[in-house]
Amino acid sequence: MGFFFLNMIRLDENEIAFPDPEMYDGHEGIIAFGGDLSIERIWFAYQLGIFPWYNPGEEILWWCPDPRFVLYPEDLKVSKSMRKILNRNVFTFSENQSFREVIKNCQQTSRKGQTGTWLSDELMETFIQLHEYGLAKSIEVWQNGELVGGFYGLQIGNVFCGESMFAKVSNASKAGFIHFIESNKNLELIDCQSHTEHLESLGAKMIPKKEFLKILHQNNERR
Repeated sequence: MGFFFLNMIRLDENEIAFPDPEMYDGHEGIIAFGGDLSIERIWFAYQLGIFPWYNPGEEILWWCPDPRFVLYPEDLKVSKSMRKILNRNVFTFSENQSFREVIKNCQQTSRKGQTGTWLSDELMETFIQLHEYGLAKSIEVWQNGELVGGFYGLQIGNVFCGESMFAKVSNASKAGFIHFIESNKNLELIDCQSHTEHLESLGAKMIPKKEFLKILHQNNERR
């Protein structure tokens, strides 16, 4: 075991359990390592505010960062140029029509500063199963009948835990994100997990972990 893991909690593959993220800060937001990527563990983790993020072929790392990067729907920022694009109906949108295609595109999209993908084949198949159980959803963005953007995540009550997005043409993922928020009036919070300038430009911000977990737990109780 490397030095990095010495003071961290290893998960038992035979038991679906995590350290309480409210009581345990972990190492730079990492709550634990190990375990597996079963649909039961993934779903349980997200209900606790924990998500996996790791390099394929390495130990699974489980995160609950503090602060947390989120977007409150009422804080959504839509630029004048973006509003013109939406009003011109450049794109059309759908939900849960092409989940497998969306997640596959997210896996294959190159990211700035990354040489590979964090989305392993095993994790991708787990999310596809979660979608089949009605727990994960996708938003698709179309142009001239072609899938040009989209994103996916898990819905816990009125909290949407966003996972990843992709765009093949300019503004596609941004248009889909705005459409999703404006079309779902009951949304209370979008969990963006970690900071990106793209989402910050749309109004996302950092909040204390405890504030995020409080909202998430309230939505868990209401489900």
